[in-house]
Amino acid sequence: MILQSARLSFANLLAPETRAVFWKVIGLTILILVALWFLLRELFVAYATPLLEQWLPGMAGWEGWLIFVVAILASLGLALALAVMIAPATALVAGFFLDDIAEQIERRDYPGEPVGQALPLGTAIRGTIAFFGVVILGNIVALLLLLLPGINLVAFFLVNGYLLGREFFEFAAMRYRSPQEARLFRARHGTTVFLAGLVLAAFLAVPLLNLLTPLFAAGMMVHLHKALTARDGARLGITQAMAAGSLNPPA
Repeated sequence: MILQSARLSFANLLAPETRAVFWKVIGLTILILVALWFLLRELFVAYATPLLEQWLPGMAGWEGWLIFVVAILASLGLALALAVMIAPATALVAGFFLDDIAEQIERRDYPGEPVGQALPLGTAIRGTIAFFGVVILGNIVALLLLLLPGINLVAFFLVNGYLLGREFFEFAAMRYRSPQEARLFRARHGTTVFLAGLVLAAFLAVPLLNLLTPLFAAGMMVHLHKALTARDGARLGITQAMAAGSLNPPA
């Protein structure tokens, strides 16, 4: 069920119905990253350059080497900052398109079923902020855990698996259920949702591919929610049939 949902979601990424959203997210994310690059560069020039100008007069003979080292460190720092911001920037942009992705998938892959309701604007904005916060938290935890060899990789998957699984599954569920019902449904299938979240964490760990994590996660959880709902419905039907049979034995 989980792997099937992941396979279907990956196929959806470049499907004709979702391709427009795909390019919108990528394009806007790149624009945000370029703007961040210039912002960080200007901050460095504004605050670091004056400090260097104060130190250089007292370091005669070392000015050239110092400038060279500082330039390298600044370049590495900017590159690291952008690498850390890739996933949050994508999450922020994609958060505004998740309902579009979900609706396209529901219409194409589940034509005989009702389409879910888009989240109210306030709920959608809160959800986008939550996705943004989850990804930032996951990346901060990952960076901190780099200092703890042996557990960093495991902790990265556990933390991101739980957070991504929870947030994106509840998003898919709230298109058909109230927020409280969505949380209860997710809790009922907590193990399955967590395992699906581990797949999302693995997706997030792949450079460049992680740009698509929110779109992939939304699609995967739409399919998983549909599958779990159908399975619960089938079990309920069997239970009711068995109860009716026991109450009304054949003559």
